[in-house]
Amino acid sequence: MSSSILNQLRGLKVCVVHRPDRERDSLIQHLNRIGCEVRVAWPPPDSLDQAVDVLFFAMSHEERHRFLKLRRSWGANPPTLLALVDYEDPSTLQLVLESGAVASVGKPIRPFGLLSNLVIARAIWQQQREAEAKNTKLEKRLAGIRKINKAKAILMKNQGLIEEEAYESIRAQAMSKRVSMDEIAMAIINANELLSYRPKGVGKAPAPQAARGRRDDA
Repeated sequence: MSSSILNQLRGLKVCVVHRPDRERDSLIQHLNRIGCEVRVAWPPPDSLDQAVDVLFFAMSHEERHRFLKLRRSWGANPPTLLALVDYEDPSTLQLVLESGAVASVGKPIRPFGLLSNLVIARAIWQQQREAEAKNTKLEKRLAGIRKINKAKAILMKNQGLIEEEAYESIRAQAMSKRVSMDEIAMAIINANELLSYRPKGVGKAPAPQAARGRRDDA
């Protein structure tokens, strides 16, 4: 994985959110030498209007609210975030932790520290994306299992089937219709809810009439 990340550094779309100064110019020069496609933004934008792979953000308490607004605009595929910091005091480090940055770069910026932090940050970001994809897939699988189990219970109750027969019924319908078992299970659940629905008051004896009947018998 590390070799592929190194190969991907060239052509990375990088956005640098930093006020104009020598540090920003130095950072841009280093990134250009690596082969990144760099653009700058100041003041901090409300959203990233273009595809961005990596975001360098100058963290400060003054710009905290602007950063939070920018982060809320990110979609399902956020950029790799690296924090640029002037001081490593506790309050600044707390700000970096709250930002969700996967790495931080201290000033003055040096080529070796920048390259190593960029590689590590991309590796961590990639691992996070892979873990999220696995979790999403697992959650979807567990949701499907719950649907199938609920559909089996409905068939067992309504048709008097045993568990194995109910499962085979769902599987056979899925194969016949060329859809997933989850879809068949959901159809069974929806149909059962529809057939079981009773409007309020339907099927219940009116209480006042029953009471009046008792008074008449007396």
